[in-house]
Amino acid sequence: MYSKVLKFFMIILIIYSCKKRKTEIKKQPNIIVFLCDDLGYGDLSSYGHPFIKTPNIDKLAASGIKLTNFYAAAPVCSPSRVGLLTGRSPNRAGIYDFIPAPKKSEDHRDLVHLQAHEETIPSLLKTAGYATCLVGKWHCNSRFNSEAQPQPNHFGFDHWFATRNNASPSHKNPRNFIRNGEKVRKINGFSSQIVVDEAIGWLDKREDKKPFFLEVAFHEPHEPIASPENLVQKYLQFTDLKAAAAYFANVENVDIAVGRLMAYLSENKIENTIVVFTSDNGPETLHRHKKAKNSYGTPGDLKGMKLWTNEAGFRVPCIVNWIGKETFVGTSDKVVSALDFLPTFSELARAGLPKNGIDGESFKSLLTQGEFERSKPLIWAFYDAINEHRVAMRKGDWKIMGRLVANNAELPHIHNLYDGNEAFVKSAKLTDFVLFNLKNDIGETTDLSSTNPDVFEKMKKELNIEYKNLLDGSHIWARNE
Repeated sequence: MYSKVLKFFMIILIIYSCKKRKTEIKKQPNIIVFLCDDLGYGDLSSYGHPFIKTPNIDKLAASGIKLTNFYAAAPVCSPSRVGLLTGRSPNRAGIYDFIPAPKKSEDHRDLVHLQAHEETIPSLLKTAGYATCLVGKWHCNSRFNSEAQPQPNHFGFDHWFATRNNASPSHKNPRNFIRNGEKVRKINGFSSQIVVDEAIGWLDKREDKKPFFLEVAFHEPHEPIASPENLVQKYLQFTDLKAAAAYFANVENVDIAVGRLMAYLSENKIENTIVVFTSDNGPETLHRHKKAKNSYGTPGDLKGMKLWTNEAGFRVPCIVNWIGKETFVGTSDKVVSALDFLPTFSELARAGLPKNGIDGESFKSLLTQGEFERSKPLIWAFYDAINEHRVAMRKGDWKIMGRLVANNAELPHIHNLYDGNEAFVKSAKLTDFVLFNLKNDIGETTDLSSTNPDVFEKMKKELNIEYKNLLDGSHIWARNE
């Protein structure tokens, strides 16, 4: 009799445990990251653009969290994307600049790729039961869709529909998409709508209804730009330049694509979903290269543009909206980084963290309470920066920047750290520091190093330590690896 009773209670306990586990899995949030390419800090109407219409993105901002001190991991695409996916400074992964198509070079850039040992958001979330999908731009390796280097599926994406770099020949009717390793023929339409079509199709085909992680990596508004003619005509009331109208229309076309996916979630009653909208770096400079004919993006009140370590290079719009959950709502000036996505998503999904350590910090408290304070500074070392001060650090309201000098001369512009320049780069010293209070001076107009000597000395000392730690941990490429 006793054994029968014990067996009965054990069965009840197992059933209860299973039900509890199912409830816990149900509570794991879906996660969608919309990532634009070269969208400037001032390119959305909710961030101050005078006439670009972005009502769907603005709606996310109005009912979610609009971040005004959000930073990309780098001021250019490939390292920024790698930082977002890994939660680590891209320098540690050996991604120092954009990754070109494979062409053997002295500085080994043809070797550069996101390496197999790196742990990413999708790979970690998969261990917690998530389904994962990438649609849009990849740009994390030089040899795309090749067995020579790991592809998106190696890093945890169950389904991927992507291009190596830009949509080609432009956003209109692209012909360079790859779907799960298979080439796709030319697709009629515009890239932002095409990738959302794929995302909706993937969501529709899900059978097990696991929580999901979906990265929607728009090509827009990166050059070469192409936009629907009806939208271009709409913006000619604001400018005499059709090239500028095409850019403005390009941003609105992204907004329309975002709206379509959000409508799908609503129509299908998909709630408990964290939606993030952001950009990989700041806006391109008009005519910086021959294809930059439509680059009319704006940094707003920030100094610099893409490829700068001044604010406009990597301070970008970011909106976080947790659909179906009561959270903090409003504008926040807390300092948040794309490096923080991995630890935040992992915590909310009850997944683990990478074994090799991360640089980001979870901002779960910002979502739930509107509060978040970083415990360590953010640092960038971009060796190909257009501006002179190529190393920058943000801590609290303060930002310090330094030049790199080796052999009594400014360090040459460098795309990659490899065994041929390692000693030279590591011999360079930080010098000619400048200090800004970003709370009072968003445009970095006034160097406060002489008027705030105590802050300056403390920040300078910390920057030297942080930069040395970053440099010591940076990956060095070699032919024989």
